[in-house]
Amino acid sequence: MWAFIGAKQKNVTPEIIAKNPNAGDVWLWVAIDADTKLVPCWTLGGRDAGVAKDFIDDLASRLRNRVQLTTDGHKPYIEAIESAFGCAVDYSILQKIYGSAQVETRYSPATCIGVDVRHISGNPDPKHVNTSFVERQNLSVRMSIRRYTRLTNAFSRKLENHAAAVALYYFSYNLIKIHGSLRCTPAMAAGVVNRLFEISDLVALLEAEEQKAERAA
Repeated sequence: MWAFIGAKQKNVTPEIIAKNPNAGDVWLWVAIDADTKLVPCWTLGGRDAGVAKDFIDDLASRLRNRVQLTTDGHKPYIEAIESAFGCAVDYSILQKIYGSAQVETRYSPATCIGVDVRHISGNPDPKHVNTSFVERQNLSVRMSIRRYTRLTNAFSRKLENHAAAVALYYFSYNLIKIHGSLRCTPAMAAGVVNRLFEISDLVALLEAEEQKAERAA
């Protein structure tokens, strides 16, 4: 998902970079488990192969068993997944095909007229090749983090603030908010925790980190 820090990439000037080295476009990479709706990891950065590798390496480090993965057609995924998983993954690409003949307004989406599915490695189950869950997660992000709401003047001036907002959202999403169909949090559904977390748990974690930093100083 696209956002920007300080200014959109097309408006970034050397003067802006001198004041804010992180100014410009920033992309949110997200992985989601289709069964439990848990978001095991997310990454902020560009759309290049280096960030793709960091993101997929992080995902692989959090998984114990063989999984089936589906991504969109973004090319850096292929090499990153091969590097992180080797042959120990069932991986497919699902790329949506959009019509171009229709008359569209500036912000209306194009009509999806089909999908192109490619099996890259392993033996993916065709019934579970889809990107719908992460696309729905993208909508949740846009509705929950003002920085991602379309057509507003809300944006982060610092990358650190942007990362903090995203981290707070996913803490709440994974550990505090009860998922409508699961009747529990995604983290509980995945067996990562056995109880419902509260905001006070987040505050306690922050206080513990502050105390650790004070002792280290």
